[in-house]
Amino acid sequence: MDRRELLGALGLLGVASTTEAADHSGKDDGPMSAPHFHFCGIHMAKKNKNIQFVTQHYCAAHTGGTEGDVFQCTLFNGTGKNAKLVGVEYLISDEAYRKLSDDEKKYWHAHTYEVLGGGLIAPGMSAEDEMKFMKVVIKTWGKAWHTWPDPSTAVPVGEPLLIWSLMGDGQVDEKVLAARDKEFKVDTAKVREARAKEFGLEVPNVPAPKDMNVIGRQWTEQGDDKPTPKKP
Repeated sequence: MDRRELLGALGLLGVASTTEAADHSGKDDGPMSAPHFHFCGIHMAKKNKNIQFVTQHYCAAHTGGTEGDVFQCTLFNGTGKNAKLVGVEYLISDEAYRKLSDDEKKYWHAHTYEVLGGGLIAPGMSAEDEMKFMKVVIKTWGKAWHTWPDPSTAVPVGEPLLIWSLMGDGQVDEKVLAARDKEFKVDTAKVREARAKEFGLEVPNVPAPKDMNVIGRQWTEQGDDKPTPKKP
């Protein structure tokens, strides 16, 4: 594909990537023809922190909206050609999120811990581009639903799951994390160390939601929801 087109699309986020867009047999129209980028994270059901999945995100920009760009992501349980489409996620800026009503905000999760804790990775990007990418993602909020709530079933059954983000140490299922690290040959502890050095911030410490009406916070459980500089 044309790298200039790709950089233009990802430039909306202020990030460059070497991720390739899909081949659409020469067609240059339709919603699936736009360049997209891939990143991987661990999703947690808001209603139950013990329900966690390694989720692959393939995202493209919807541009020109009154509240800025919205990144539309299709979610899969793997990266292979036969991976199951398990849901969707939308990413918006912090500025757009702040304008939402409290009734709407309860559906949206922050990405701060996922970035600083090493939970989000971008396998198709160079280390440099991934860091640029994470500096943008850390400022976004996501609204995600898993419409195939249990990928082990033959067909999508059950109520869709509203997804929440891991927001503090001790919340991740270590078996899920270990499987993700093994698949993509990464070390979350080293990723976390590198990002702490780059960002100069402590990782957030926000507990898992007590119920479905909890509104997410980015950094702290209470008080001013602001980042804490990394201790020397």
